[in-house]
Amino acid sequence: MNLELLESFGQNYPEEADGTLDCISMALTCTFNRWGTLLAVGCNDGRIVIWDFLTRGIAKIISAHIHPVCSLCWSRDGHKLVSASTDNIVSLWDVLTGDCDQRFRFPSPILKVQFHPRDQNKVLVCPMKSAPVLLTLSDSKHVVLPVDDDLDLNVVAAFDRRGEYIYTGNAKGKILVLKTDTQDLVASFRVTTGTSNTTAIKSIEFARKGSCFLINTADRIIRVYDGREILTCGRDGEPEPMQKLQDLVNRTPWKRCCFSGDGEYIVAGSARQHALYIWEKSIGNLVKILHGTRGELLLDAAWHPVRPIIASISSGVVSIWAQNQVENWSAFAPDFKELDENVEYEERESEFDIEDEDKSEPEQTGADAAEDEEVDVTSVDPIAAFCSSDEELEDFKALLYLPISPEVEDPEENPFGPPPDAAPDDSSACPGGGDKKQRQPSAEGAPPKKKARTTTIELQGVPSDEVHPLLGVKGDGKSKKKTAGRPKGWKGKEKDSPFKARFLQGDRDLPLEGRGGGGGGGGGKGKEQAEKGQPDTGSLGPPAYKQHEVQGLD
Repeated sequence: MNLELLESFGQNYPEEADGTLDCISMALTCTFNRWGTLLAVGCNDGRIVIWDFLTRGIAKIISAHIHPVCSLCWSRDGHKLVSASTDNIVSLWDVLTGDCDQRFRFPSPILKVQFHPRDQNKVLVCPMKSAPVLLTLSDSKHVVLPVDDDLDLNVVAAFDRRGEYIYTGNAKGKILVLKTDTQDLVASFRVTTGTSNTTAIKSIEFARKGSCFLINTADRIIRVYDGREILTCGRDGEPEPMQKLQDLVNRTPWKRCCFSGDGEYIVAGSARQHALYIWEKSIGNLVKILHGTRGELLLDAAWHPVRPIIASISSGVVSIWAQNQVENWSAFAPDFKELDENVEYEERESEFDIEDEDKSEPEQTGADAAEDEEVDVTSVDPIAAFCSSDEELEDFKALLYLPISPEVEDPEENPFGPPPDAAPDDSSACPGGGDKKQRQPSAEGAPPKKKARTTTIELQGVPSDEVHPLLGVKGDGKSKKKTAGRPKGWKGKEKDSPFKARFLQGDRDLPLEGRGGGGGGGGGKGKEQAEKGQPDTGSLGPPAYKQHEVQGLD
């Protein structure tokens, strides 16, 4: 747990699989918060599942969208989460309450959303067939970023590490560097394949530390650049990449690329199979290939901000990759020795004497002198791993963990608790009533929650019939668009819903009181939670999903 000891002398990258996280729903995308304590996973049925990464348990489920979630990003302090779904909706969420603060409706599908690294009032959105859009949350205004070619609108964009500049790249390999505040062009260059041929830019990713960034291109080469050199070259510069990373044997195309937390390693996920390639940035050598289940396709990958851990998604399941932990007993005591065989112990002559006759009187220095000094036990030193290079203190308002109520197993069979059909007032042991005392003040004393404000973003010249890449090809009659997300008229029609939780089919014989949680008042509370868009996190079993599927979103 001591973050000061994380900088080991050995390799600092994962080596083997370390279990999976099953979100019940199909996982599509994932992202860590700034400290790596929470992992947000966007699912195929529109839910956002937030995992407590230290305990590997679900901390919260937000019923965010009706259609699949395709992109997620945390705010700097961890209190907000921005999400995009395949129905062109971008939503801003309060992580603690699970409420939607704002919604933005775009004319075309959203490929990526990203919070400004320092200013939580700005969000960068990359719609399909459109120039990137910079949203201002406080006044719901937007700015369309300038592009190099008005005819080429297959543009990707990303904030740099501190949000001072926005880097955009198009299908002709042209990179533009724009000042975030004024959208002025400060630098530009073209990515070429060695000759005059250009290659399309697929993604731009920045390291958390240092000034390096990588560009994933259609020619299956990952180029690593130094941001300071790009700014020095200015407009129409010709910077040389620090490294060119590729799979020369298999010519693998890359689905997802990112840096390690310390910026020393680069991981790239194959677009053909569930395989992760890890390179050392400084040398450019391939150090490890992590192979997942054969036949599965990789959807997303994220490197932990602090530790050598990677989360990857394939077939709807989040896989965790970590280092092999070897027990080192000498870490507990410096003079501790591990013995391979029995050794006869030789005691010192004065080892068991009450008083050591040969001991000389020590001088009043060292430990005895230090006893008179006052030890400071109140001030907290900032953890260097959590601070940026231009910061001296940590953000004490940051949201590192989510409060979670304990899960009660088999409440119907609990001999010490009230029966399942007890009155709602005595239902503290049931899943639906476990947090009734917590919800009561907000339901009765607090004002009713305001409905989230929806803003329609109008972009000129953008086609409105585009289909998100997750859903299939436009015009394909066999497209997944009909099956992804919840059906259009699904509200209240549970029996025809293809997204009914699988384990509910085997629970037909359970009494309704047991499933609703809290007896006669369970259904009412379930409706109240579903209308708020916040399932009961106190019991993440069948009750929460049953209520969600029946009642629906507001």
